[in-house]
Amino acid sequence: MPLISHKNRTLGFAACALASSFWGCGFFFGKIALNEMPVGAMVFYRFLFACLALLPVLFTHRVHFNRREWTTLAVSAFLGVPIQFLLQFEGLHRTTVSHAALMVGLMPVILAVGAAIWAHERMDKLGWTALFASSLGACLIALSGRHSTATSGGASLTGDLLVVSSLFIALFWILMNKQLMERHNHLVVTAYGLFLGFAMLSIWVPIQYGLPPIHGISWKAWTALAASGVLCTATTTTLWNWGMTQVPASQAGVLLNMEPLIGSILGVFILSDYLGPTAWLGGALILASAITLTTKSKTRVHSLEPVTL
Repeated sequence: MPLISHKNRTLGFAACALASSFWGCGFFFGKIALNEMPVGAMVFYRFLFACLALLPVLFTHRVHFNRREWTTLAVSAFLGVPIQFLLQFEGLHRTTVSHAALMVGLMPVILAVGAAIWAHERMDKLGWTALFASSLGACLIALSGRHSTATSGGASLTGDLLVVSSLFIALFWILMNKQLMERHNHLVVTAYGLFLGFAMLSIWVPIQYGLPPIHGISWKAWTALAASGVLCTATTTTLWNWGMTQVPASQAGVLLNMEPLIGSILGVFILSDYLGPTAWLGGALILASAITLTTKSKTRVHSLEPVTL
């Protein structure tokens, strides 16, 4: 299905902002579930609930992917579901909600750079300055937790770096989905991508982590898992993918800053996370750099065909 010719930028930005805000709750719900189960089981149940929410799409929307598009969707699902989320929540397991959420503040810069590369754009000096400042901010956040350990419940450098690694994986997932949505309905790309990713999780998780537990899980954890799947996965991915059909990826990226903002607020005020002055400075650098890069920086586009992912 081709993209609509008249793009509603206002609703597109609103959809991306709302998706990012809901994503910001994902670390909060995930931390609750991780108190009672390992990372693999938590991610498995999160996507199980997400797939249940999107099940009606399989019966109401026909799929018309060709072989190459199925391959692209499968690679995107592999990167975006088992790889990205297992890395990200393994990182969350080793750090705090606030640290993980603030590290996600790197994503707008990563997305802007990725979109520039694949669209053959050239960033100006302001853009490279913002990229450097954002990277410095990530280092400040990570190093602020250097005296903590995963077992102590505080922040750790390992956990922070795992979260950052997952962001680079997410870049390819976003750009590959955007490529598919140039020809297909966003709901089809979202639903089939998540179902393929969940099928991969169903094979990977039992082998790597053992069978996900069923008994001995509190209602609090099940509620967090359901909210994580329906609100923070199915709803967010649908909103984000639709928003990406209305606005450029580099411009939408700035709205991802809602995720570290919401996540940090929840971590500090509900889970009693502690953020020292260095972490707050790093977070401010990341957010300021992302806003600068996606709203002020200028790019030049070369007259070449975009690279196919």
